[in-house]
Amino acid sequence: MPMAKTAAAGITTTVMADVAKRLPATVEGEAPLVSPSPLAGEGREGGDVLSALTISGSLAEAVSPPSLALPRKGGGDAVVEGVGRTLRAEEASRIRDGGALSLLPLFAWLSPSFPVGGYAYSHALEWAVEAGDVEKEDSLLSWLSDLLLYGFARSDAILLSHAFDAAGRGDAAALAEVKALAVALAPSAELRLETCQQGRSFLDAVLAAWPHEQLDALAPALKGDVAYPIALGLAAAAHGLPKPAVIEAFLLALMQALVSAGIRLAPIGQTGGTRVLSTLAPKVAALAQEIPALTLDDLGTATFRADLGSFRHETQYTRLFRS
Repeated sequence: MPMAKTAAAGITTTVMADVAKRLPATVEGEAPLVSPSPLAGEGREGGDVLSALTISGSLAEAVSPPSLALPRKGGGDAVVEGVGRTLRAEEASRIRDGGALSLLPLFAWLSPSFPVGGYAYSHALEWAVEAGDVEKEDSLLSWLSDLLLYGFARSDAILLSHAFDAAGRGDAAALAEVKALAVALAPSAELRLETCQQGRSFLDAVLAAWPHEQLDALAPALKGDVAYPIALGLAAAAHGLPKPAVIEAFLLALMQALVSAGIRLAPIGQTGGTRVLSTLAPKVAALAQEIPALTLDDLGTATFRADLGSFRHETQYTRLFRS
């Protein structure tokens, strides 16, 4: 698209939607639905329906299928071919009101302030610091890189991807099956608590604050223990968020949470922790691109010391974290 501008490292892409050129000046004699954007140096003469699509992540095409449906003033939809995806009336209303195809729910859900209690867990990092495996910035980077590429983060992303697909199809049986698998794969009681407590808290919070018919319909398939990535996959699919962006954001949020735990446990420092996260970011992006093509047969980890550390953490003398 000629008006696409990509920021550094492909982290944020702003795609200026050329809606005004594609939409007729009027629909059934009504006033123009889209006015020229002032960003193009032209004035505005009416309510602006859409001036830009803001997409987080390097895969902007994930949210650019063939058509965009915008609400007529008299009811129904006016379809603009070639721009965005076909949106339901309420989604088009969100675009009109907010000026963007919003990923704000994803940012809120993966924020440290979202009420899932993620700050209480270290995924055995606390034991690794006690044992001397993690002491400084370089050892924290090495530990987290292994958890990302060979440990729970990769497996959780695969599970999220399959939960997202099952929810997108409305397949409650498949969703329940991948949910049961995710819970069964937790290697210790503490790590099962870590994923299931966050998963249940996340699902309850989203059901209360971000209701959706599909979410309500499929939530009963997640009764009892539910792993965190499964709950996120369901919510993201129900709200129509793009899977590549969800996977990438989920993996980065996992690493960010563990970097935060590392800063509290070892003399890493804020600047050192930021360097660790910056170094992990390209690895996150590369792994996120691989995940959608992986099957449940690709699940598996090789971080045995971290898993054993979670057992030992249960009887550790002093503990700040629940895992």
